[in-house]
Amino acid sequence: MQTTSRILMVRPARFAFNEETAKNNYFQQKTEQEKVAEKALDEFDAFVNLLRRNDVDVIVMQDTEEPWTPDSIFPNNWFSSHISGELVLYPMFAENRRQERKPHILDFLRRKMNHPKLIDLTSWEGKGEFLEGTGSMIFDRDKRIAYCCRSPRSSEKVLQDFCSRMNFDAVVFDAVDKNGNLIYHTNVMMEVGTQVAVICLESIKEEEERKKVASRLTTTGKVIVEISPDQVEHFAGNMLELKSRNGAPLMIMSATARKALTTQQEKIISTYNKILSPELATIETNGGGSARCMIAELFY
Repeated sequence: MQTTSRILMVRPARFAFNEETAKNNYFQQKTEQEKVAEKALDEFDAFVNLLRRNDVDVIVMQDTEEPWTPDSIFPNNWFSSHISGELVLYPMFAENRRQERKPHILDFLRRKMNHPKLIDLTSWEGKGEFLEGTGSMIFDRDKRIAYCCRSPRSSEKVLQDFCSRMNFDAVVFDAVDKNGNLIYHTNVMMEVGTQVAVICLESIKEEEERKKVASRLTTTGKVIVEISPDQVEHFAGNMLELKSRNGAPLMIMSATARKALTTQQEKIISTYNKILSPELATIETNGGGSARCMIAELFY
């Protein structure tokens, strides 16, 4: 099952610019914007309401004031959920992001969401090796493929550990943004849905790796929508396909991302999915993440 209608989102207690993640997240911008936390809450609540109006089952967990976790709004980085019953916990680059693994959320996932198998990869943090969940990996769940671009936050060693435990096949490559910086999370430059794959192939500079990724997508039946490095900068790669409870396919992206698409790109995506595009400018600017990063899919 590639997509789900049930997701978990974390309502932030004190959302803010995170100095620790800004070291290699070039999407973050420190601004003089006022009332960032309040505006982020407004954007979050409106996003949840949009999803619920389209019959997505959204479970909202409230973050706690302490310990302070400025990036708690992006839960997809520290855990993933799998239809075969696994809950996977991931090693995080920023020390203050490791505190997002809060007991009340873990307890909910284990007990209420029925994940009997815990795969804990967090010991890799002590070795300076990281893999930040579905930020680092883009899953083709049906074909058991994990696409991953190497970065300080996406270690090939941890990726291989994950793949061996979960029986996934890794497709690994290097990707850079338009300024030549390593792309820190794979989910800013690609998305894999049931029928459509959105990807910035141009960011994969090594020709053989680029061909390998494109070939894997096409041979697994995906319609490729290519986006540009400029569009990546506007979060056009940060999409996620969900479905409503009655099975209608939905492509989730921010308003920023949707505005960056060409008419033809939007037309292709819309052929297969209804597009939902919330306004997330405050969260994107200060947090460096967009719509996909805010959603942790639940499978069980």
